[in-house]
Amino acid sequence: MSGENARRLPPPRAVPVGAVAVVGVLYAVGSLMGWGGTAFLAWAEAGAAAAAAVSLLLTARRTKDAGEAARLDAASDAVSDADDAPEGGVSARFGAVWRASWRWYGLAAAFWFAGAVGSAVSSEQSRSALSLSVTDLFYLAAEAALVTGLVVPIRLPRDARTWVRYASDTYVCACALFVLGWVGVFGSLYHRSGESPSEFSLELLYPLIDVVLVWGALPFALGAAHGHRRAAWMGYGALAAFAVGDIVTAVVRLRGGVPADDPADILRLAGLLLLLLVPWTGPVAAGARGARRGGDGRGRVIGPGLAPAAVAAAAALFVAGHSLTGADGIEPVVSFVAGTAALVLLARLAGLLRENDALRKAVDTGEEHFRALSESINDAVLICDLDATVQYASAGALRTYRYEPEEILGRPLGEIIHPEDLPRVQEVFRRFLDAGDAGDAGDAAEAGADRAGTGVHAGEAPADALRVACRVRAADGTWLPTESTVSRYSGTGGAPGRLLITTRDLSEQAALQRQVAHLTFHDGLTGLPNRAYFEERTREVLSRALSAAGAGRAGKVAVVFVDLDGFTAVNDSAGHAAGDQVLAQAARRLRATVRSDGTVARWGGDEFAVLVQLPEDGRGETRAAVELAERLLRTLSVEPYRVGSKGIALTASVGIAFAEDGAPARGGRPEPGTGPEAGRRLRRGAADLIRNGDLAMARAKELGGGRVEVFAPHMHTDVVRRLELGSDLQRALAEEQFAVEFQPVVELETSRVTGVEALLRWWRGNESVPPEEFIGPAEESGLMIPLGDWVLREACREVARWRRDSWEVGLSVNFTARQIAAPRFVESVAAALEETGLPPRALTLEVREEVLVEDAGHNVERLSALRDLGVRLAIDDFGTGYASLAYLGQLPVDIIKIDPSFVAGLGSDETLTLLTRTIVRLGSDLGLTVVAEGIERPEQLELLREMRCPRGQGFLVARPMAAGRAESLVRTNLAARGLPGGARLPLSDAELPPVDADVR
Repeated sequence: MSGENARRLPPPRAVPVGAVAVVGVLYAVGSLMGWGGTAFLAWAEAGAAAAAAVSLLLTARRTKDAGEAARLDAASDAVSDADDAPEGGVSARFGAVWRASWRWYGLAAAFWFAGAVGSAVSSEQSRSALSLSVTDLFYLAAEAALVTGLVVPIRLPRDARTWVRYASDTYVCACALFVLGWVGVFGSLYHRSGESPSEFSLELLYPLIDVVLVWGALPFALGAAHGHRRAAWMGYGALAAFAVGDIVTAVVRLRGGVPADDPADILRLAGLLLLLLVPWTGPVAAGARGARRGGDGRGRVIGPGLAPAAVAAAAALFVAGHSLTGADGIEPVVSFVAGTAALVLLARLAGLLRENDALRKAVDTGEEHFRALSESINDAVLICDLDATVQYASAGALRTYRYEPEEILGRPLGEIIHPEDLPRVQEVFRRFLDAGDAGDAGDAAEAGADRAGTGVHAGEAPADALRVACRVRAADGTWLPTESTVSRYSGTGGAPGRLLITTRDLSEQAALQRQVAHLTFHDGLTGLPNRAYFEERTREVLSRALSAAGAGRAGKVAVVFVDLDGFTAVNDSAGHAAGDQVLAQAARRLRATVRSDGTVARWGGDEFAVLVQLPEDGRGETRAAVELAERLLRTLSVEPYRVGSKGIALTASVGIAFAEDGAPARGGRPEPGTGPEAGRRLRRGAADLIRNGDLAMARAKELGGGRVEVFAPHMHTDVVRRLELGSDLQRALAEEQFAVEFQPVVELETSRVTGVEALLRWWRGNESVPPEEFIGPAEESGLMIPLGDWVLREACREVARWRRDSWEVGLSVNFTARQIAAPRFVESVAAALEETGLPPRALTLEVREEVLVEDAGHNVERLSALRDLGVRLAIDDFGTGYASLAYLGQLPVDIIKIDPSFVAGLGSDETLTLLTRTIVRLGSDLGLTVVAEGIERPEQLELLREMRCPRGQGFLVARPMAAGRAESLVRTNLAARGLPGGARLPLSDAELPPVDADVR
């Protein structure tokens, strides 16, 4: 079915309502025209009652089962979503209430069905108390059940006073209707019937019971909960139809009519049809809404209001008119009933007067409490008329504004509101008053909310109140920030047209907000702006510079980053309190050096940042920025910092970056503009400028500190490359992209291979990454420890296999300071030797000289432990480090390796040649093996042989090569020892035989 056809269909409840309406019309027509006789009418009534009973009882049962299932679902859902549980419980309670009401309606229809069947079988249609039968008891039970169905969904009052009012109102209404009915109809019928008063009273028993039930049930129908009102009024309508039907039947019977003349069966069928429609028109969704609004879904008893008085007045007027125009006068029963009703009504009026007096006293007490409360609180409480003229001012108002009473009373509020805020306040007041007159005060709140941040705003105030923030002038002329809540006020006399204004002085809050803002954007130690302020200020200055550039007044924006060299040592040696003093002094020096229009901020730790905007002067602005950086360096470095009685000398690393450095092309500056894209460009440009200054400072620190560096684009490229390498190293280690190559070490005299040095190589795809590019990032990322362990095991495993072939070849492996300082370093080396079977004496650990100086105690201890295992120790790049000779006496060093920078100068530099000769002689005198690294030219080889250098390695000897080629080279070299002339240098692998398949 298409959506268009679905929209053309009638709503689901329209079909049953239409069908019932058609049945009712047909029955009414048939009853009036006498179709089928009394039997048809009786059985039709029984059928309608049966249908209503079945519909109500089955629907109540089905919805109960559905409610149980929903409760189970809500209980299971509450485990994962506790927020749904309360609403589900409320809906279940509400459903239980209206299901109980429907069940009573169903019982009423069932009782009526029993009575109708009894009447149809016995053909008795009198409905007279004089001929009371079992069927009549069913009818009475049906009406009682119907009233119970109206009472069940109501929360009954617990105080006796409410029940007395309820009984008196019901009695007055019933008496008034009785009087009206007696005077208008039943009085003449009583005289015509000739029956005794007791007999005639029994004739009126059904109408009297119906009148009492109808008026007694009215407060319960009026107080039905939101979701049950339709069902309640349909049940009340059925009760009223039954009552009117009994009255009509009584009138027809007393006039001597026959059952065929009685149209009351139409009213009774209409009542049954209303009950039949209750399940079909029950608003289940509305019931859920009512449950959410009303808690358990129960209604409350609502009195008929002025109905008792109105009905009583009508009855009195009717009786008075009848007594003036009638011939028979007033019967005693009317006087008795009217008199008792009048007495009850007078009692009700007396009770109302007492309640009114109590309410007046409560209002007076509330007014007194309001005055006492307004005088005792610190907030200012004002009562003004609609023209905002002050009529009352509390003691708090006088304290807040420091006015005398005669200075504030009778004065318009506009005279003490700040002139900048006054137009907005007047507009908001006008909207508030207009919205109040229109019954929609929420518009005023929206009007105030539109002015948030402009001095007037609406906060979370009630719908009939307005919250306004503005500045108010005190008696001494100062402007106080205030927040006021405005609402309508009537007071004791109920006088309209006044406003209640409660004002709070926000001076302390504003001062606290300023303090919080200062602490948020300033450093507590130095008093300088912090990083957040500096970033915001950089964006602001860049935006202003871009605007000036668009107007042809371009300048240059520069960021200078400063870092104190050696500051960590101050904290470690003198303590953090001394470090704080140094930072405070450095901040004062920087602030005194930078011009007032520049921004000096503490970036974090011992880092500071300076933002300056230089006027356009050709290339002079660049020179001015560099001169400023040099002045900052001198300011921070020349004079020592005073900490107590001591002076601490520090240097600084300074980096400079300019706004166009690394900026997009097209002039080197981001283009000015507006909108989100321009804002993003500005934020990105500010972040790039700050990053570039930090990179320049880091570069100055890497170069030893105490210097100024200007940012260059390659610095950022280098950092990005190092980050990418660090990320790729993780993946390369997991994917086994690394390989170990071996470079032979030979005896220079005999050209015999004595060992190999293991070298790490990284093949990223088909590209070889130089070791100097990835060793540093590996150290920084901590990957050097697992990577070095892998190199050690692979190299040991390969050389151990060669030694099993009776080749006396040693292995040298380089280790960094971080590897040696790693936990269980000694144990990992020992485990690698044991796992691969390489003898400890065949392994040489090569370390640089600085390793022996940095954390010397621990490093020397660990290297000594390895030496005790039999592992030999070599000092790599000897002659370029620190205090090497001192450690030669402390460590059992076996080998020293001459740095390639010394070997490179052999034959061309006399100084380097002399130093190389000295190192060789020193090693010989100390009994150490000397290895010359970086032999690349024949004259270097000849000079080293002349110096009697024992061993050497380099490209002239042999290049690094893979394990298979190295194995072939070693085999060939060792085999050539027995040949005439032995092996010759350089060792070349170009003529090596192919590697056998079982070798590699």
